[in-house]
Amino acid sequence: MKHYHARQIESNDREAFRAARGRVIAAVRAATFGCLVAMLAGCVSQRTFQAAKLPVRYMAPPVENIQQADLSRLGNLATSSEAIDRGDVLSVTIATDYSRLPHVTTPIRVGEDGFAEVPQIGRVSLAGLELAEAEAAITAAGVNRQMFRNPRVTVTMQRRRTNRVTVIGAVEKPTVVQLPRGSSTLLAALVAAGGLTSDAGPVVEIRRAPPREALPDPTDRQTPRVADRGMQLTAHETSREPTPTGAQIIQVNLTEVSQAEEVNHGLLDGDVVMVARRTPKPIHVIGLVRKPDKYELPPNQETCVLDALAMAGDRTMQAADKVLIIRQLEGQQQPIRIEVSVRDAKTNGAANLRLAAGDIVSVEETPATMILSTLNQVVRVAVGGSVAVF
Repeated sequence: MKHYHARQIESNDREAFRAARGRVIAAVRAATFGCLVAMLAGCVSQRTFQAAKLPVRYMAPPVENIQQADLSRLGNLATSSEAIDRGDVLSVTIATDYSRLPHVTTPIRVGEDGFAEVPQIGRVSLAGLELAEAEAAITAAGVNRQMFRNPRVTVTMQRRRTNRVTVIGAVEKPTVVQLPRGSSTLLAALVAAGGLTSDAGPVVEIRRAPPREALPDPTDRQTPRVADRGMQLTAHETSREPTPTGAQIIQVNLTEVSQAEEVNHGLLDGDVVMVARRTPKPIHVIGLVRKPDKYELPPNQETCVLDALAMAGDRTMQAADKVLIIRQLEGQQQPIRIEVSVRDAKTNGAANLRLAAGDIVSVEETPATMILSTLNQVVRVAVGGSVAVF
């Protein structure tokens, strides 16, 4: 009887082994067939590129890094900060050899036309001159008009006219700041607002109201001419169409300032500076990863395939080597597929592809991964355990 039970148990073990082996073979065949069908279907529907041989037109654009931008160039002005401007208040002292005339210091204001009314001399053009040049201009006017023979003129700056500039958007302290006209630069405005926040984007908009004497007629449907009131646009600036109120919008890309040959960012009274916030740029990581999810690309740095896998907690099995990047290109209906080998990406920088916003990174099933996964499940059932073997 004991021998009979032993033979029965041995027979049952053989039957269980044959059944397990049959399931493995069937699963391997099904996995292989399924992968072949999937690969053939993918080849028919979409064109697949290898990462190391990806055409330049399909590559992700370079990352705009604000931290590397030379923002000090935003402080450059084409005009001297020492020059006299319209609205400035000057102190003028005229001394002569004639002892009966007292040396009187008189405050004068430079008008909007650039002229100032100097006592005993009359109107003198002073806007755009530095203080020493203003002294020479007043002296020459006094002599030419036969008011003085040899006057000694002293001109000092009593109060500069300021520009009222509003700074809003992605800055630490949105504020309204008063900037001296001779140093009303984009850099000065950003510094007064506490600098940029961590979510600041590279684009800054300068909104400028039209001159009062040139306000557009709201009934005129013709497109108004874009005028900048003295500032010429450079390569890193773009000028959008005026708003319905006639205001001009100048866009400055901070990451392109360093490469620009000419930088002139003078602000005018009433300008509004708006720093745009960085648009969130997500990617999706799916497939054989531990934490499939949507992840936001970090600002000011590149994110490559291996970085995305690290965000998602790495692959669920080391045999998963095939990664597909599904990228939707602007102006095209069908996305492109880019195949990346994890093994190649670790040894070849060109294969570790830079990712773009909207990319879908999928760690793919292959015949090898499906076979290993099936074997792992069968072994678990056979041994009655829960620990993965592969």
